[in-house]
Amino acid sequence: MFKRSFRSADRVDKSARLKKSTNTSSNNMVRDPQKLAKLQRSLEEILPPVKKTLNSPIVTLTVGREARLFAAHEEVLCQSPFFERVCRDQYLEAQSKRISLPDEEPEIFSAVLEYLYKGDYYPRLMHNKHRNSWELEDAVRSPDPSENNRAGRGAVEATMHVSSVGQYLLRDTVVYCAAERYGLEELKRLSLRKQGLQSGIDVGTILRSAQYAYDNTPDTDSRLRAHYLALIIRCRKTFKRSGTMQTEMERGGKLFFDLFVAMCNHLDDVVEMSNARTPKTI
Repeated sequence: MFKRSFRSADRVDKSARLKKSTNTSSNNMVRDPQKLAKLQRSLEEILPPVKKTLNSPIVTLTVGREARLFAAHEEVLCQSPFFERVCRDQYLEAQSKRISLPDEEPEIFSAVLEYLYKGDYYPRLMHNKHRNSWELEDAVRSPDPSENNRAGRGAVEATMHVSSVGQYLLRDTVVYCAAERYGLEELKRLSLRKQGLQSGIDVGTILRSAQYAYDNTPDTDSRLRAHYLALIIRCRKTFKRSGTMQTEMERGGKLFFDLFVAMCNHLDDVVEMSNARTPKTI
């Protein structure tokens, strides 16, 4: 059975907070070279790596069918194995570094670029200390008690129009697939976790997004695909009543074969647990 748990190691790191010190202690630290050097090393560890590489050459990127222009520092881009390979193989000159991504969605590339610079993308994943839970930045909480006050969509729509397929899909799924292309494993984990905080998504959008995930991830993917299979099984009563689900199943595809296998595994687990609780008779 698929699990939807997240380890603490997968969480976005909390921003470090520097404690205020008295004027006396500050003066002593300035006078002590060893303490000053230690503070400098700690700051370098706290600050994201990109803060130390902003002197690298600027790369111009043309993104999407309309060739929208983006600019980024080369060493920031090279956190991605994909861009590191492109920059190395093309032997780009310092004054004419340019990369073309005609098949990428500008909105998605903007999110990827924001992640490379800041370690997250809007809406950010925030820790609510009062509730001891994770939620999306600017999330609008539901007034319905049955929603258990789960984080909502926030100020950013959960869906976006993807021109390559001409449909609205879940934004975090598209980010995940982009992270797969660019070799950004942490971004994959982050986008999947954010998607898990979304609620109130209609069946049609979920199925379209699941199909997009299958079309844009390798067969070895064990996260996003499993997320959709587990979601459909968990909400099977809703999907069973959906005409959209019936239409998509009649069209077929690997998604629905995997769903069949997952549901068989789920039934096997239920039978095994039932047998374990039933006293055996001779």
